[in-house]
Amino acid sequence: MTRFFLTTMLLLAMLTATNAQDKVVDQIVAVVGGNIILKSDIENMHINQQAQGVTSEGDMKCEILEDFLINKLLVAEAELDTLITVTPSQVNQQMDGQLQMYLQHFGTEAAVEAYFNKPIASIKADMQDAIREQLLSQQMRSKIVENVTVTPSEVRYNYRNLTKEEIPTIPTQYEYAQITVQPKVDIEEENRVKAKLREIKKRIENGSSFAAMAVIYSEGPSAKDGGVIGYSGRAQLDAAYASAAFNLKGDKVSNVVKSAFGYHIIQLVDKKAGKVNTRHILMKPKISVEAKEEAYNRLDSLANLIRKDEIAFEQAAQMFSYDKNTRNNGGVAINTNTMSSKFAIEEVDADVSKVITKMNLNEISDPFETIDMENQQQVYKIIKLVNKIDSHKADLQNDYQTLAEMYLAKKKEQVLQEWISERQSQTYIRIDRTYANCNFNFENWIK
Repeated sequence: MTRFFLTTMLLLAMLTATNAQDKVVDQIVAVVGGNIILKSDIENMHINQQAQGVTSEGDMKCEILEDFLINKLLVAEAELDTLITVTPSQVNQQMDGQLQMYLQHFGTEAAVEAYFNKPIASIKADMQDAIREQLLSQQMRSKIVENVTVTPSEVRYNYRNLTKEEIPTIPTQYEYAQITVQPKVDIEEENRVKAKLREIKKRIENGSSFAAMAVIYSEGPSAKDGGVIGYSGRAQLDAAYASAAFNLKGDKVSNVVKSAFGYHIIQLVDKKAGKVNTRHILMKPKISVEAKEEAYNRLDSLANLIRKDEIAFEQAAQMFSYDKNTRNNGGVAINTNTMSSKFAIEEVDADVSKVITKMNLNEISDPFETIDMENQQQVYKIIKLVNKIDSHKADLQNDYQTLAEMYLAKKKEQVLQEWISERQSQTYIRIDRTYANCNFNFENWIK
C-alpha cells in the first residue's frame, strides 16, 4: 500500500504529540470541505517522523500535507454519509488502546506525561477529535473498497505478468498444534470473588455509582470507562454474559454472572437495533501456586506420553485440551488473518514464538505459561511443530492465498486512487501558497 495511507498509530502519535516543546503558532495551511489542516499538524508530524528515523527522498512536509489532504477528503465524505457513525464508546476504546501503547513504550504514566508535557487527562482530551476523524476515515476507506474482489483467473494473470523482482518473498512460515490446560481455581477463591461482587451490587443498589465502582474494582479493560463496553450483539458477547445482558431492564444490576473471562455484575446502559450497551464489573479469581504446579505437571506428563507414542497428539488434544478452537482439529492452530494453518513468526503470539523457533519438526515442547488470547485467562500450553516452510519466492501452487491477497490490495488501492482523483474535483480545497511548489502524487490539489 502506498505511503499516503497513514497507519492509525502514526496519525494519532502526530495528533497528540507536542514532544515537550512549545506548540507552533497555528496557521491554517489547507481547507478540505469544512475541515482544516493547521501548520502545527504538519510540524508535529514532521517532528514525530524525524524522531522515528523516517526519511524521504522528496520534501517530507509536502508528503505529510498530502497525507492530511487525503485523510480530510475521506473525513469530509464520511460526514455526509448517514450510514457512517462513530460513537463515544468507539473513541474511548481506541483512545485507551493508544494510551496503552504509550505506556508500554515509556513505562509509566509519569514518563508519558513528561514526554507530552501535560497530564494524562489533557492528553486524552487532545486525542478525542483526532481519533474520531481517524475512525471516520477508516470507515469511509472501507466503504469505498467493500465491493472490490478478485477472481482466480485474475490472480493467475497478475502473477504471470509480474517481473522476477515483483514476485513477493514469502517469509518462513510455521504450522503448529497445541494442547492447553487451564489451572483449576479453588472453590474458596471463587466464593470470595462472588461474595465481593454481591457486596458491590448491594452498595450500588444503595446509591453508589456503578461507574465509580467499576473504576475501582473491575479487572476488565473497560474499567477506566466506568465499565462501559459499547453496543454489542449476542454473537459478540460471551453466551452467559449475553443472556444476562439482554434480559436486563431499566438500571437494574444483574446477579453475579460467570463467563469465560471471570465473574461479572452487569448494568444495562441502552438497547437498540438488536444490540445492548452495558457496563460491567469483572473480577477474576486468583490462581494459586499449587494449582499452577498441578497444571504444569499434568501437561508435562501428557507430553511425555505423546513422545513415547502412548497417545497421539491429535487424540490428546481432543481429549484434554482446554482450547475449544483447536481441540477438535487435532490441536492445529488457525491463523485468523488468513484462515490457514500457516503463520509468519510475527503473527504468532510472543510466548509461542519464543518456543517454536527453537523446535525441530514433530518435536513436542515442554509446558509453558501463557495467556489465552480469547478470554485473557492464564493457561499452560505444549506445542508440536507440524511443519516449517522456509522463506521462498511465492508461487501459485503453494502461495495462492498470499498472491490473491496481494492482488486484492493492489485493486483496492487503485479504486481508492480513482476515488480520490474524482473527489478532488467535487470538493472545495484551498492550500496555502507556501506549499504551491509541492510535487504531490495527486494532481488537482491546487486549483
